[in-house]
Amino acid sequence: MILRRRRWGVPPGIVTVAVGASKRISDNSVMSSTTAAAPITCVSSPLSAVDADLLVVPWFEDDAPSAVDGLDAASGSEIARALASKEFTGKMFELFATSLTDRSWRARRLVLVGAGSPVDDRGALARQLAAAAGISVRNRRADRAGFVLRGRGDVGELAQAIAEGLTLSEFNVGVYKTGDPAPPRAPAWTIALLQQPPDVLTRARAAVDRGRLLAECSNLARELANEPGNTLTPREFARRAGAIAAGGGVKVEILDEDRIAQLGMGLLLGVARGSSEPPRLMVFRHDPPGAPAGPVLGLVGKGITFDTGGISIKPADGMERMKDDMAGGAAVACAMRAISLLQAPIRVVGVVPATENMPGGRAIKPGDILKSAAGKTVEVINTDAEGRLILGDGLWYAQQLGATHLVDVATLTGAVVVALGKSTSGLFGTPPEWVEHIRRVANRAGDRVWPMPLFDDYKDQLKSEIADFMNTGGRPAGSITAALFLKEFTGGRPWAHIDIAGTAWAEEAKPYLPKGPSGVAVRTLAELAFTSGEWNFRA
Repeated sequence: MILRRRRWGVPPGIVTVAVGASKRISDNSVMSSTTAAAPITCVSSPLSAVDADLLVVPWFEDDAPSAVDGLDAASGSEIARALASKEFTGKMFELFATSLTDRSWRARRLVLVGAGSPVDDRGALARQLAAAAGISVRNRRADRAGFVLRGRGDVGELAQAIAEGLTLSEFNVGVYKTGDPAPPRAPAWTIALLQQPPDVLTRARAAVDRGRLLAECSNLARELANEPGNTLTPREFARRAGAIAAGGGVKVEILDEDRIAQLGMGLLLGVARGSSEPPRLMVFRHDPPGAPAGPVLGLVGKGITFDTGGISIKPADGMERMKDDMAGGAAVACAMRAISLLQAPIRVVGVVPATENMPGGRAIKPGDILKSAAGKTVEVINTDAEGRLILGDGLWYAQQLGATHLVDVATLTGAVVVALGKSTSGLFGTPPEWVEHIRRVANRAGDRVWPMPLFDDYKDQLKSEIADFMNTGGRPAGSITAALFLKEFTGGRPWAHIDIAGTAWAEEAKPYLPKGPSGVAVRTLAELAFTSGEWNFRA
């Protein structure tokens, strides 16, 4: 299935990849739809000494007015009054603002943010509270703000989660608006520990820096997913994602349509046939000096820059959201940046096949047969099940680059949304130990996932009379059969598939997350590269 360059001719003035070649990206520039990032510092001192205009304090439902030493008195007993009158109860994300009248305190304003009842997952709570506080304080136009670390748990883990939440709150979804005023600048944040010893403060500061970086990379992924399909074509996606990763020290190659054809990637080329935009294959390598030969983590992300469904076209209602069908690919690119900047000790490769899925005179049709780079044949039943096709070739190529452990991330199926809703991603894979390990890493990173079954019985739904298998097994267990399709291309290696169809985009605003792209999976993939000492299992 060779695609002629004359169909995918490039307009004059755009630099093209030489035939059969790859393009090395070295641009250090990244996009910036977040406002200029102010630093986040970490101190251990009495709250009265925290250098801030406004102080944010998490407040639990069972806290008495005296829960934070000296705070109620500094507010002129406003906290006690608000609690007694039920004006403020400490319920989750409830806000109470007042002045600090004690002139010995450096902060002049106080915001209490409701923390509800104490929970076991304190990192997730801290992250959400910090994000909600960040959004609120930004709208209050404070230049300098302090966030008080409260609650039981590991101080480093809580400090990192708070830094992540504060950074995530800086994202601005409305970058194309011309009539609205620019959003307020994010304040310079100080995370205040309640008088911890020097060694704890040192560890907390390192954790804050780590959280800041991970959330910045999550915001970069959100910027990519927020771009409309007419600006983020496969070529532009490759250029921007390559620049983001290369800016962190990652080795980047962009393979053009001719090189993709030479590799025999008939699944990726098949999906691309309907579009006037040529496909691209992004390849990222983190190869630190002295890293062992193995294990090698392979990350594969779906990069459909716009999905109409192809000949099996989607309904018009909601199709505009299909610009985010490359969120998995954005997560891989931005996680690779974080992995390099944080100096992960193992080798990591990332692969992102990118194309549009469009109807057209040359588009694939239901009943067509495609041959993958792995040599397997696929009968296309539904052209809207295209993500698994390009991921099949991507998983194969990650193994050619040496990957021993695989994770793919994709907005793959509507079925997973039916099963798990909008707050939890579906997790599939083998062996169970690898899946459970990724579950723990993801939940700790704030990317909640839930394991789903992969019983062999479901494979019968993919049986084809004419090819090795079909690209869809129908509606029943749709997310499971999609994962089983991907499993065919994993070579028996430890592999996990994260279906982020329900979590990549927030359709309703929450106190800690505005409507729009979420940046899901970036932190999970990055943190996974630091856990190789726990990978003591085989498929």
